[in-house]
Amino acid sequence: MRKSSSTLDCNALYECAVPTKRTGSLYRAFPYPTKISPETIALFIGAHTNPGDTVFDGFAGSGTTGLAALLCERPDAELRNEAKRLGLDIKWGARNTVLYELGALGAFVAQNLTHPPDPGDFSNAAKQLLKQAWDDDGWMYAAEDPIGNQGAIRHLVWSDQLRCPSCGGSASLWRACVSREPAVIAPTFTCPHCGYETALDNVERLIEENIDGLIGKPVEQRIRRPAWLYGATGRRTWSRQVNSADIELLARIADESIPAAAPCVEVPWGDLHRKGYHRGISHLHHFYTRRNLIIFGRLWERTNNFDATMRNALRFWLLSYNASHATLMTRVVAKSGQKELVATSAQPGVLYVSGLPLEKNLILGLGRKLGTVANAFAAVRGGKGRVEVCQKSSCQVDLPDETIDYVFTDPPFAGNIPYAEINFINEAWLGRFTDRTEEAIISKDQGKGLTEYQGLLEAAFSEVRRLLKPDGKVTLVFHSSSAKAWNALQEAYMRAGFAVERTSVLDKTQGSFKQVTSAGAVRGDPVLLLCAGTACPDSNLADVPQIMRQLRQAAASGQDSSELTAQRLYSRMVAHCVERRQQVPLDANSFYRKQASQAQDKPVSPRTRANAPC
Repeated sequence: MRKSSSTLDCNALYECAVPTKRTGSLYRAFPYPTKISPETIALFIGAHTNPGDTVFDGFAGSGTTGLAALLCERPDAELRNEAKRLGLDIKWGARNTVLYELGALGAFVAQNLTHPPDPGDFSNAAKQLLKQAWDDDGWMYAAEDPIGNQGAIRHLVWSDQLRCPSCGGSASLWRACVSREPAVIAPTFTCPHCGYETALDNVERLIEENIDGLIGKPVEQRIRRPAWLYGATGRRTWSRQVNSADIELLARIADESIPAAAPCVEVPWGDLHRKGYHRGISHLHHFYTRRNLIIFGRLWERTNNFDATMRNALRFWLLSYNASHATLMTRVVAKSGQKELVATSAQPGVLYVSGLPLEKNLILGLGRKLGTVANAFAAVRGGKGRVEVCQKSSCQVDLPDETIDYVFTDPPFAGNIPYAEINFINEAWLGRFTDRTEEAIISKDQGKGLTEYQGLLEAAFSEVRRLLKPDGKVTLVFHSSSAKAWNALQEAYMRAGFAVERTSVLDKTQGSFKQVTSAGAVRGDPVLLLCAGTACPDSNLADVPQIMRQLRQAAASGQDSSELTAQRLYSRMVAHCVERRQQVPLDANSFYRKQASQAQDKPVSPRTRANAPC
């Protein structure tokens, strides 16, 4: 007999931290903030539903819930083994999914990932595109190696120009702060002319005014000069200082026209604007070097030679590399013990432009990305499960009452990430932009505070309550270091008619950029299992010291040392409070201070327990 979702055994997903990874072709196919591994979501969908059921996600992002439902139809050995390890009795098979996503980019990504073309046909088309680009435009990346042989640029470091506070001379940031073998980017400015030393923050960046040919107006921008070149001759890689031939090549590129496909649109700056490193970046093309703007624009134009399905898949592939690798937000970092600086991508969740931006060879980079995208397409193509992607607000869903069996969703995390602003660069190439009116966010620029954020969440949860079948459940993942954000979320789903049945946390093997670097960051996103029910808030205040002691003692009784970290304990405290309908009493930073003080007074040492369940 077919079990209803209410009788399926999902306890293992809420009895211990569920591991989730940030690897695999589906995860890496497109960089999108705060997404969860589709393999992890597949465990929740598989455990909470039966084949043929319909899953809904009203904050779909890049479509990982849809991908997860497709994986349930053809689980690989690793996914089956993880379900077995957790003790889940999953009936694998096709599920159907309805995805609502407000963002233009998210909906585009979700549509292409969940409705991919034939991977072989895609690979052939992409290789054709790259060959034509290399034949026609490869000369723009030409460079001689240190012994005079012809090679190609892999990437080029540009450098801000600085003015010495002592002698008034100009110097590149590269020369004043960077050393190699070992690689170091010093926070101290050392003038190459007079030897004066001071903190880099005290040094003025040089500005110049030029006529912008695309907008026909003068613009003030930071002066940047090419500093160091990394190249390849055949399979041999090398690096050297920029020379006169490189400068001559840039002068030749300056005479090339910008493709008509390159958008000339003004950046709708909001909460992410910084008057320092964003000075002079008023339009989309200011995020690019002229060379990479031309190369990317011509690649984009060449996709018009393919039919609509393949054209969209090729543009998905181009955009998967664009904002994170093709712009001035790409950077170099110095890693301990490395002889050379390391090329990396743009920082996720921000629009940061460093003083040492990196210009990558787009043709080579897209060639490396091709296999990942093709493998992602292959992983989900050909299934019977239906995925419907709607670029609409989840505050008003066009579905009949009681038609959804299960919901998995992770709503926007209050003011953590302004998705529409971050996604603008890629959306500009698509030519369609997110309507920010119903973007669930706390944003000073949009005039949305906690009240507006809570109201939008309540409207979305009310729609979920209407859509769910009587025995349907909701798994909700949320991440915030703000107690007010947590309490707004709790108030929103309770007003919509939901109560918390169980809680857990996701055990992220690698945190997101903001989870790693932000003050008060939370490691391990709390997971809430919601069911229909009228729940009134508990008027009793949470006893924080007692909760902290209980959490530390429970963590110490297991063998997972990460349970004793302050970040994980905060996630557990949040889960403890919301499960009891209590207000979350502390922001993460305050909790960490109290936890450190309590740990000094009464240290608890973890002890290993044999045959621990997780």
